[in-house]
Amino acid sequence: MRLRPRAALAAVVVSAALVSGTLSGCSDSQAPSRWVTPSATPAGTADPRLAAVQLPPPLALPAGDLSVSSQQVTYTRQGRTLRTVVWTPDHAGRYPAILFSHGLNGTPEEFAPLLKSWAAAGFVVIAPAYPNTTRGAPSLDVYDVLNQPADASYVLGQVLAGPLGTHIDRTRLAAAGHSAGAITTVGLFTVARDPRLRAGVILAGSGLGVGTDFSGTPAALFFVHGDADPLVSYASGKATYDLVPWAKAMLTIPGGDHNDPYLRPESPAYGTVAQSTLEFLRLELYGDAAAKADLAPSVDLDSHL
Repeated sequence: MRLRPRAALAAVVVSAALVSGTLSGCSDSQAPSRWVTPSATPAGTADPRLAAVQLPPPLALPAGDLSVSSQQVTYTRQGRTLRTVVWTPDHAGRYPAILFSHGLNGTPEEFAPLLKSWAAAGFVVIAPAYPNTTRGAPSLDVYDVLNQPADASYVLGQVLAGPLGTHIDRTRLAAAGHSAGAITTVGLFTVARDPRLRAGVILAGSGLGVGTDFSGTPAALFFVHGDADPLVSYASGKATYDLVPWAKAMLTIPGGDHNDPYLRPESPAYGTVAQSTLEFLRLELYGDAAAKADLAPSVDLDSHL
C-alpha cells in the first residue's frame, strides 16, 4: 500500500527529537477515568480481514509474581545492529511473549519498570534497540522508523529460533510499543504484517507512516493515549483506532501527556496503564476470562474482545 507522506512522519518525530533526555509533554492533571470504544464492525461483513481466529486453549496463569532475569543479545539484519534486551520469568516453562518497541531517542531499559512487571506476570518481553532511533545512535534518522517493523519481525524470529525460544509459547505472541515504537507496532499489523502476532498494544501511537490497511488474521488491539499528548495527537491515535476492523479497546487518559503514564511509576496514570495493559495481555495471550471481567466495568468492550 502507499505509505503516508514522509514529511508528515517527520513533523511528529522531529518535534520529539527536539526534547532533550526523556521525551516530555504536558503533565497529567488527574488519574484516567474513561474509556472510548467506537461501535464494532458490522456483523456479516465480507471483509477477508475478519476471518475466524483459531485460538489456543486457555493457559493457566502463574500463581503470583515471578522472579525475572534479563539478558542482552545482539542481532544483525542487513548491516543493521539490533541490541536486544530480553526479560524472562526465571521459572521453568514456556510463556507468551511480547515484542516491545521503544520511541524516538528511547531505550529498552527506559521502560524497565513496565516491561519487568509484564515479565513478572508470566510473559517473555523482547525489546530491541533500533539502530537509528535509539538514544546514543550515531545519527538520529527519523525516517528510519519505517524500517523498524521489519527489524522487529527479524528480532522476534531470531529469538524464537535461538536458546531463548525454548522459554516461549510461539502460539501466544503480541507486539507493543510507545510513540515511534507504537507506530512500529501498528506497522506490524498493516504494511509489514507479521502473521505470528495475535495481539498488540499501542501506547501514544498512530498509523502515521505505516498506514491503516490492517490485514491478515485478526488480532485484538489495545490503544492507550493521553488526550493532552503534544507530540502524537490524541486525534491521530483515535483515528487509527477507529479504522481497526478487529476486536479492540481504547483507554483515554484525561490530561495525559506523551510519556509520564508509561515511563514514570510516580505518575497518577502509570498504575492504570500498567494494570490495564496487563489485563489485556492476560485476556489475549492466556485466555484469562477473569481479565475480561476486570476490564468490563471500565469499558464497553467490543463484542469480539
